[in-house]
Amino acid sequence: MAQAATYTRQPFVVIESRGPAWDDSKSMDDQKDWALHAAFMDTLVTERFILLGGPLEGTRDVVLVVQAEDCATIEHRLAADPWMQNGLLIVKACHPWRIRLGLLF
Repeated sequence: MAQAATYTRQPFVVIESRGPAWDDSKSMDDQKDWALHAAFMDTLVTERFILLGGPLEGTRDVVLVVQAEDCATIEHRLAADPWMQNGLLIVKACHPWRIRLGLLF
């Protein structure tokens, strides 16, 4: 009998950036579908998929610390974000993160 594959969740750092639909004349909270995006992200935090996240001040980027099996899983989950679907955000990078100092709760 074949054994089922086991996947271990590990931390990743994901860099998202403002996409082509981002309106620089508006604040983050005033972008199209803000409430839908915020609710989607809150759900991912509740599920402990996203552990930490927020914009990098002075840049067009956001950093997410995600607990997942691989980057493909992360990109698939984030693709359902209304801001990904309407072009407000894009995934710029996804990297496994080997934490050598400190703890993620």
